[in-house]
Amino acid sequence: MGAPKIVGDGPGSGSGRRFPGADPAIAVVDVQGSVFLWSPQAQALLGYPAHEVCGRPAADLLAGQEDRQAAVAALERHPAEESWDGVLGMRRRDGHVVRVALQVRPVMCSKGGRAWMVVAADAHQARREAMDRAILEALFTQSPISVVVMDPELRYLCVNAEAERDIAVPAEQLLGRHISDVVPDVDVVGLEAVLRRVRDTGEPVLGFHVHGRTPRDPDHERVWSDSCFRLTDAAGRILGMCQASVDVTDGYRAQQRLALLNEAGTRIGTTLDVSHTAQELADAAVPALADIVSVDLLETTLQGEEPPPGPAGGQVPARRAGIRTLQEHAPEALYRVGETVAYYPDTPEARCLAMGQPVLVPALNAGEWFAPDARRAGKIREFGMHSLMMVPLRARGVTLGLAGFVRYRNPEPFDEGDLALAEELASRAAVCVDNARRYTREHTTALALQRSLLPRELPRYPAVESASLYLPTAAHAHAGGDWFDVLPISGARVALVVGGVTGHGLHAAATMGRLRAAVHTLAELDLAPEEVLTQLDALVIRFAQEDSDIKGATCLYSVYDPIARTCTLARAGHPPPVVVHPDGAAEFLDLPPGPPLGLGGLPFETTELQLAEGTLLVLHTGGLIEAQGRDAKAGLDRLARALSVPGRSLDQLCEAVVAALLPERRAEDVALLLARTRVLGADRVASWLLPADPALVADARALAIGQLADWDLEPLAFTTGLIVSELVTNAIRHAHGPIELRLIHTDVLICEVSDSSLSSPHLRRARLTDEGGRGLFLVAQLTSRWGTRYHADGKTIWAEQPLLPGREPTILDAAIWDTVLET
Repeated sequence: MGAPKIVGDGPGSGSGRRFPGADPAIAVVDVQGSVFLWSPQAQALLGYPAHEVCGRPAADLLAGQEDRQAAVAALERHPAEESWDGVLGMRRRDGHVVRVALQVRPVMCSKGGRAWMVVAADAHQARREAMDRAILEALFTQSPISVVVMDPELRYLCVNAEAERDIAVPAEQLLGRHISDVVPDVDVVGLEAVLRRVRDTGEPVLGFHVHGRTPRDPDHERVWSDSCFRLTDAAGRILGMCQASVDVTDGYRAQQRLALLNEAGTRIGTTLDVSHTAQELADAAVPALADIVSVDLLETTLQGEEPPPGPAGGQVPARRAGIRTLQEHAPEALYRVGETVAYYPDTPEARCLAMGQPVLVPALNAGEWFAPDARRAGKIREFGMHSLMMVPLRARGVTLGLAGFVRYRNPEPFDEGDLALAEELASRAAVCVDNARRYTREHTTALALQRSLLPRELPRYPAVESASLYLPTAAHAHAGGDWFDVLPISGARVALVVGGVTGHGLHAAATMGRLRAAVHTLAELDLAPEEVLTQLDALVIRFAQEDSDIKGATCLYSVYDPIARTCTLARAGHPPPVVVHPDGAAEFLDLPPGPPLGLGGLPFETTELQLAEGTLLVLHTGGLIEAQGRDAKAGLDRLARALSVPGRSLDQLCEAVVAALLPERRAEDVALLLARTRVLGADRVASWLLPADPALVADARALAIGQLADWDLEPLAFTTGLIVSELVTNAIRHAHGPIELRLIHTDVLICEVSDSSLSSPHLRRARLTDEGGRGLFLVAQLTSRWGTRYHADGKTIWAEQPLLPGREPTILDAAIWDTVLET
C-alpha cells in the first residue's frame, strides 16, 4: 500500500510557524530513527516516561501502518536539511490513539551529527489555538469594528486598526492614556460609568449607545453601539476591560426619524382647530429636528375658505399660526402667533410658496437671502442661525401655508435626510390642517344655519316671561337637531314648543329647520296641540320617504291662555315638562307619552292644566337628563333642586340648571325653555253675547267704542268700529245662533267675533260691479294680523291692531264709513 496523499493532515513542507501553545512537547530523533530526547511535555502528551521511550524507534509510537508509511514517505521526500509538518495518529501509553500535530526540523548534534527535533501538540488543541490566534490577529488588523483593551484603571493598553482610524491618533500615543484625554467630545462620563460597573460586577453590557464627535470627524455627531466585558486570567484576577464599538449613526438617525414621525402622528391633529394644529407641528419638531419651527398659514386657510389650487403665487397674506423655539417666550422669533407675516421676493419663503416645493439652505447667509428685511437679518445674526428649510403645507392639491425649520444651537447643517423628514411632517400636518380648515368652514356654515333656525332671542309676550338656552354637543358645535319656540297665537295666547330631531350635524339641523317652519305655520292656523302633532307626524313620514337618513323626531307642544289660566299640552315621544308652582314646589307632569314623530297611525292625547299666576313651566330635551350619566330619577331630583331656589331670574335659573346637570363635554344637544305665566285680568277683557240680528250691528259697534274709551284707546275707535261692523255683519249673514264679541287689551288690541258656524271665511278681491265681498279685505288692510280658529261649538274670527297713536279720518275713511253705515 503506497503512502497516502496528505493535505493539511499529514507530513508536508514545514511552515516555519510555531504552535500557538506556550509549552509544546519536544522530542529528538537521531538519523536511525531512535528517540534519544524526551521532554516532560511529551510525557504529558502520550503518557510515556523518558526511560521507556529513549532508545526505541520513534515509529513504534505511531498508531498504525498508514501513519508509519506516511512518516517514511515524508522522510524520503525531504532531504535531511529540510523541515516538514504533518498530523499523524500516535498511540498513548494507555492504548488510546490521539491525533498529534508535528513539526519536524533538522538539527545539528554536539558531535557534528544530524538529528530531527520533533515539536508536537494535540492536533485539535493546536488547530483551535491557531484559529484563535488568526481571529485575534484579524480582529486587530482587519476588523471594521473598533476594539479597545484597557487596564483596570481604564487606560489604553492596545487598540485595533479601526479604533486607531476612528480616534485619528497613532496607537503608540494612546497607550497609558484615559478616554477623556483622547476623545473629550464623546459622552465620557456615561461611558466610563458603564465600564466601571462592568469592571466591578463582571457582568458584560451589550449595545449601549454612546454619542459624540471624534478627531476623525469633528463636524458631525456620531453614534456608536458599544459592548464591553471584563478580562480575567485563569486565577480570576482582573486584567482589564475590552470595549467593542460599532458606528450605528445612520441606523440610529433613521430610527430617531421614524420615532419622531410616530410621535408626530399622535401629537398633530388632536383637535379640529387650525391654529392649534399648526402649533402642534411646531411643538413636535423642536428640538428633535430643528431649534426653531414656525408655521404660517394663509388667511383663506384660517378663515376656512377653499384656497386656490396649486402653489400660492404673488403677495399672498399669511399669518403666524404656530411658533416653537428652544427658549421660553421665543426671543428668536421675528413674528408672534397671530401677527401678519411678510414675505419679501426672492427669499426662501417666497420661493417655497411660489414653486410649491421645499427649499433647503444648508448654509444660511443673512446678507444674501434677507438683505431687504433688516429685522429678520438682524435676528439671524443675533442668534447665529446657520441652516434653514422651508416646506410648503400642501394637501389635496392646494397650498395651505408653509413651515420653516431653523438651526442655530445644533451645529450640524440640515441635509437631504432632514429635508425628507420635514416634508413628511409637513405632509401629515397639512392633511390635519386641511381637515381642521374644512371643519372650520362647516362650523361656520353650521353656526350660520343654527342662528337662522333658532330664535336669537325670545320675543316678549303678555302671556309669559320666558328665557331659553341651547347647548350643542362639543363634537357637533352649533349643529344639532333640538329646537324651541315661543309663538304668539290668537286670543293673547302663546304656544310653547320644544322638539328634537334624531341625530347630529347639518343634516339634523336642516331637518329641524323644516319642522320648525312647519310648527310656525301650524301655529298660525291655530290648530289644537294634538292636531299640530298629527300634522308633524305626517310631515316627518314624508321627510323619511324622501331621505332615508331621517330617523324620526320628538316634540312637546303646549298652549297657554293667560285669560283662562289654562295650559293645554300634548307630546310625541318627548320628555314631559316640569311645573314649578309659585310656592317653589316642583312637579314632574305625567303626560300621555305619545309616539315619536314619524311612526304614523297612532293618536296623540291632550292634557289641560289650570295654572296659577307665576307658575314656571320648564320644557327641555332629553339631553338635559341623559347628560348626567346616571339614572333618570337622580337627574330629575337635581333638576328640581336647581329650579326651586327662590328669588332667581329666569336667566339665573338657566345657569343653575346647567351647573347642576350638565358636564363640560356632552353626548347630546340640550335645549331648555323656561316660561313664567302671567294672567290677563278681567279689566283687560270685555265680552258681549249678541243675538243674530242685523239691527244690532250698530249696538255692537257702540259697545266696542265705549270700551275703548274706558281703556283710553279712543284713537283706535274708527278702525275698531269698522272691524267690529264687518266681523259681526259676516257672522249674522253666515251663522246661526248667538254671536259673541270680545275685546282684549294687551300690547295689542284684539277683536274677536265667535259664532256657531264652521264655514271658513275667505279673503277675496271684489270686482267693481260686486255689491259685497270687501269686508275681510278691509279688515286685512286695517289690522296687523287676522285669522280664524275653530272649536267644538263653531269658530272665532279675530283681528289684531297695534296700539299706535290714531290719525285723523281722511275722505277715503269717511267714504268707507258711509258704506259701512249704509250696509
